Amino acid sequence: MDAIQQLHLPALAIDILRLSLWLLVIMAIFVPLERCFPLHRQKIFRKAYLTDLIYYFLSGLLPKFLLAIPMAFIMLGLRDVVPAGLHQAVAQLPLWARFGAAMVAGELGTYWGHRWMHEVPFLWRFHAIHHSAEDIDWLVNTRAHPIDLAFPRLCGFIPMYFLGLAQPSGNNADLMPLLVTLVGTIWGFFIHANLKWRFGWLEWFVSTPAFHHWHHTNDSLELINKNYAPMLPWMDKLFGTYYLPKQQWPMRYGIHERMPPSILEQMIQPFRYRNKR
Repeated sequence: MDAIQQLHLPALAIDILRLSLWLLVIMAIFVPLERCFPLHRQKIFRKAYLTDLIYYFLSGLLPKFLLAIPMAFIMLGLRDVVPAGLHQAVAQLPLWARFGAAMVAGELGTYWGHRWMHEVPFLWRFHAIHHSAEDIDWLVNTRAHPIDLAFPRLCGFIPMYFLGLAQPSGNNADLMPLLVTLVGTIWGFFIHANLKWRFGWLEWFVSTPAFHHWHHTNDSLELINKNYAPMLPWMDKLFGTYYLPKQQWPMRYGIHERMPPSILEQMIQPFRYRNKR
């Protein structure tokens, strides 16, 4: 990746080149896995594949711009409410302890941000784009409106900064939120993957494709709005939204409402229409 910066390309071109290289890496991992261990028999270039591919690049480019201003205000606001000495004490923890705590704190915030995307009608308008996918595979992970990506991520950052697990006031960029985001993004590709793998008792501790596929089910109204946690299913156990039968898998995915086919219409629709699941 450092070699890319030496090409002296515009920042946008560098970002697109980085995303293209990551795409090749992710495809090299998940495409063979989905061909060897598929849950559903479906084509690699299935319906809406091109749309989801465009979303992959939009999701990698736009959310950071949407997060910049809200994060700046949140950092300023936290200065007045964080207990004195908390950040200094947390900074003394070893890296592995800070990372583990940041994962849990970020997961807690992301859980509620994701849940609000379902429960608040205005926010659901944006999140409906992600759930409109009728075929689930690794690429669906980034099929999302930029606001849909930015809001849960913002909710995840707030407890991290409040507890001092991320340090916004330093002279150098803090790698902790970047590391947590990277791990979460990679895991997001995995839990969306079209894989029939099950992990027994480990599924209570870490999310799997089975766990998250039930989040995308459109089988019945009783089964939707479950399994919000991106990585730690016990968050859903804690808040009463856990659902994971041992043998069954969803039969249908998607939403009941019509979703326009073009990305431009999908970007505009949340501001114009009221979507109800």
